[in-house]
Amino acid sequence: MSFTFTTLKSAIGDFLNRDDLTAVIPTFITLAEADFNRRIRHFEMEKRASAEIDTQYSAKPSDWLETIRFQVMGDGTYPIELASNAQLMEMRRNVNDVAGRPAYYAFVDGQFEVFPTPDVAYTSELIYYAKIDALSDSTATNWLLEGNPDLYLYGALTHSAPYLGEDQRIQVWSALAERALNEITNSSHAAKYNGTGLRLRHRGMAPANRRSA
Repeated sequence: MSFTFTTLKSAIGDFLNRDDLTAVIPTFITLAEADFNRRIRHFEMEKRASAEIDTQYSAKPSDWLETIRFQVMGDGTYPIELASNAQLMEMRRNVNDVAGRPAYYAFVDGQFEVFPTPDVAYTSELIYYAKIDALSDSTATNWLLEGNPDLYLYGALTHSAPYLGEDQRIQVWSALAERALNEITNSSHAAKYNGTGLRLRHRGMAPANRRSA
């Protein structure tokens, strides 16, 4: 049987042997999804977004969790490297905030701040991990529930134990959820990297590539 939001709620009630938790079971699921978004990084979560950047600050996608790659597209591909706020401030000061092609970015007030500030509009491409689509009456399923209903079930049950005052069950449910989560992580890594001859490479920070005014 394929799980949906409705059948998942029923299964949670069955495992708890309770029929009086209809109103609160969606909360257990929501709490489990918060854990999933913090801990899972799977290729199914990868998204690509293109946007024009022509100002110092740009909004990040509403479903953004973590950046994989950020770059400027055009006559070539130019990476935009992550830097700290302090590094960006120092680089701006060192060049008197001269505009140019963005080469670094940092997070400020929930936005991407790029340096140098764009001197023209640039097409950027962001590859990132997106939040898992939250289950609801209007979103009956998602990739995680379709392939891993056990993780959803045990994750929600883990959050039910404190609510029900059954702390002794936390260890059981959380161990099962943890095993499922580890298997998902391992399968994603294997699918992406097995047989690729992946090598780790250290990359230092290069000077910003600027256009002359």
